[in-house]
Formats: sequence, C-alpha cells, structure tokens
Amino acid sequence: MNTVALGQTGLLVSEVGFGGIPIVALYPDEAMSVIRHCFGLGITFYDTANMYGDSEMKIGAALEPVRSRVILATKTMKRQADDAAKHIEQSLQNLRTSMIDIYQIHQIAKRETLEEVLAPGGAYEALRRARAEGKVRAIGFSSHNVETAIEACRTSLFETVQVPFNFIESRAADELFRVAETMGMGIIAMKPLGGGVIGPAELCFRFLQQFSAVVPIPGVKTCEEIDEIVGLYQNRETLNKADREEIERIRSELGTKFCRRCEYCLPCNKGVQIPIVLGFRGFASRLPPIATLALVGPAMRSAESCIGCDECIRKCPYELPIPDLLKENLALFREYEARYKD
Repeated sequence: MNTVALGQTGLLVSEVGFGGIPIVALYPDEAMSVIRHCFGLGITFYDTANMYGDSEMKIGAALEPVRSRVILATKTMKRQADDAAKHIEQSLQNLRTSMIDIYQIHQIAKRETLEEVLAPGGAYEALRRARAEGKVRAIGFSSHNVETAIEACRTSLFETVQVPFNFIESRAADELFRVAETMGMGIIAMKPLGGGVIGPAELCFRFLQQFSAVVPIPGVKTCEEIDEIVGLYQNRETLNKADREEIERIRSELGTKFCRRCEYCLPCNKGVQIPIVLGFRGFASRLPPIATLALVGPAMRSAESCIGCDECIRKCPYELPIPDLLKENLALFREYEARYKD
C-alpha cells in the first residue's frame, strides 16, 4: 500500500485508512484479527472516536505492539475545554499511547458550534493545550456540513478536515477541498461507501481515486472487505463510460432519499432528530442490534412526533421528502426492534 502526505501535518499515511465504527459489532478477538490483518496489508492510518463504543480500546489493544508504525486519529463531541480534556486523557488510555497523532473536534455542523468550540473555554483550548504538552500532534475537526467546514478551514486553526465524501455526497469537491489544500490541511474522507448504503465498492473507490489529496477511511469489519478495497488500489482502474453511467443511475435512484446529515433541517419544532432517523439503515448495517437499539432507539421514536408540517422540506438544500422518509424509517425501526428487542 502506497503512503501519502496528509497535507502539511508532517504525517505520512496509507492511501486508504481504517474507519473505526464497524468493529464495535465484533468480539475483541475478532476485532484484533481484522485490525492486524489491515496492518499486514499496509494500512497505517486508523480513525476512531470517543463515542464509538469500545472502538478505541480495540484499536489500542491490536496496535500497541506496532504503535510507532501507525497513525492514530480520534475525536471528541465535547464542546467545552474541561470536558474535552477529560476525553483526551481517556483516549490516551484507551489507545494505549502517550501521544495521539490527530485529535479532532467531532461534528462541527453549524457556525454556532464552531464559535462555541473556538471561544475562550471551548474544546479547542483543551486540544491546543494537549498539543503543547505533547499529548496531541495535530488538531483537526469533522463535519457533515460543507459550508461550516469551509468556515472552519479558513480559521487556520485546524490541520485536518474530515467530511463525508462519495459519489452521492460530492459537494466537498466543489470548494472545500480547494480551500483545505490551500491551507495545507490534510483531507480525510469518511463514508466513502455512504455508510454502507451505496456501492458497489469498485465504483466508490474508482471515484475517490480521482482525488489524490483525499484519504478515505472505509469502515470494515471483515478481512474480506479490506482485501477487496486494497485490491482496488493495487490494481487501479479509471472510471469508464459504463462506470459513469452507473454512478448517474445510482445518484438518480438515491439522490432524493439520501440524507447528507448537514443538519440544515434542525431544530425540528417537534423535537424529531431527523438526521439520525434518516440514517437508520446505516446504523443497523454497521452496529450489533443491542448497540443500535441503545444508541438510536430514543431518536427513532422521536419520529412519532412528526406532524407533517413540511418545514424541514423547506429548509433542506436537497429538497428531500423528509416526512415521508421519517415514516419509512420509523416503520423499518419498529420491525427491527420487534425482531431484536428480546
């Protein structure tokens, strides 16, 4: 596996990384086998987050013997410095390391959130202090909102940016990537397979290979999945006419149903947690049933409060038929809950 420079961070990473959500569904020994298999294939970049269940602990245990040969990235959802500092210490312990290569502020979706984390006493203060103390090497952020991500990049305070990027969620290529590259930032692409919703894998990664500065971090939970992805990088093929036609077909089919999690629809005046409800299929495909029900159950039930006012449709930049999608996903959740609750 080739290595690439992650912007101007000084970090060299494998051109494909490892996304740490799906291993939550594995037993510890299974997760260790998958992670070490990835390392054996040349994967040196591992991304996780404090909120991903036991993902940090599994990655830390598997990679402790080769810590000096890998790049570890994790995240905190905390917005205040004291809380973020506690997460940093917990992540250091979970990952079994004295220094985290990239520590990211998780999901900066709105300008208000950006202002909150950068304000005195905000989360950024804790990350900057940790970097000064040698506990963190680079500071980054993740976002599902392109406009807010551009604003965050332009502050010059972050060294990496992580956003969803695939052939359906492709708006980041219009301006965000240019801004990030100009700022010398490393670009990390989460959801290269749309959270497991889109495929096939060869189309997804041929599309991504057009963007040499972008490092995708697919979430995998089997050796076969990463074998396929690595094979697509060892035997590259450019998109041909048939590929592009198939991409357009999938875009047309999913484009009016696929939530980009930009959060423009929020807040709902009835308290419906719209992005989580619309992302149910992705949660169910990547997490074990017990974790899915615990993590998204309350949010899914919030969809029962929808009154069909259509305010969310008016705010959605993609004009998704959100009330209809809420009903559809709530019905799927009820079937899922009935099957796995006991």
